[in-house]
Amino acid sequence: MKALVTGTAGFIGSHLAERLLADGVEVRGVDRLSDYYDPAIKRENLAGPLEDSRFELIEGDLVELDLDSLLDGCDLVYHLAAQPGVRVSWGDEFGVYLRDNVLATQRLLEAARETSLERFVLSSSSSVYGDAESFPTAETDRRSPVSPYGVTKLAAEQLAEMYFKGFGVPTVTLRYFTIFGPRQRPDMAFSRFIAAALSDRPIEVYGDGGQERDYTYVADAVEATVAAGAKGAPGAAYNVAGGNRATVAEVIEQLGKLLGAPPTVENAPVVVGDARKTGADIARAREGLDYSPQVSLADGLAMQIESARERADVVH
Repeated sequence: MKALVTGTAGFIGSHLAERLLADGVEVRGVDRLSDYYDPAIKRENLAGPLEDSRFELIEGDLVELDLDSLLDGCDLVYHLAAQPGVRVSWGDEFGVYLRDNVLATQRLLEAARETSLERFVLSSSSSVYGDAESFPTAETDRRSPVSPYGVTKLAAEQLAEMYFKGFGVPTVTLRYFTIFGPRQRPDMAFSRFIAAALSDRPIEVYGDGGQERDYTYVADAVEATVAAGAKGAPGAAYNVAGGNRATVAEVIEQLGKLLGAPPTVENAPVVVGDARKTGADIARAREGLDYSPQVSLADGLAMQIESARERADVVH
């Protein structure tokens, strides 16, 4: 069994590569190592896989690479590569999101038409729901993104739907809900909060801290992703969430308990395009993927704090 993992040097991609290798799967990883954040962090993410002879790293851009060669010999595709981030997806940067999230996905799906893949697993986001109409939000609920980033993730989903219906590409879409844990991108909230707290700096919170999220520990997200490659229903979409619903203020309170002192908080203007609340109905994933998230918010935060300390990502 051989899998292609795009975005393999990223937060989720590196964890997925490790898990697949542990399961005996050969992994061909591809990553363009963009400068959205320090590429050195991404290389460090792959320290383990790069020591495994069954792991092959290809540095390159999905918009420019020969994708027929990239897919050659692969049984599974886990397409995690994307330009992330809500805050910077407005304005002139939108072209980057179109290129990396839409065009790259379309090219990969087009190449997949000529293969006999078992599954093409596409990573999507709760951002496609925007300000959802109901909670918990089910896969059948209206998708109405409120950020340019969300628009491009929805476009990628719709491409996957079309290539399944039109050409039989066995696409399975996963809508991740706020993944956290070791190796989380430095621009994401928990990483920023932990770095600030460990450096005795104020934590910057966008808005009033009342935003609510359904937080998902990375190992649980990886379990769902591997299951999607093994038994996800082609053409289906699944919510992947951890059931750890909390406001930003509650997260910071928990962080203070773990660190032994309440952090100082500074409020910044709310981010345009940031949904006020997310919360997933994961019944479909429980039934179809045997998905059962295991890691609590407190335990996951403790592991992320320990990882930050070990990696010296902050000044002690």
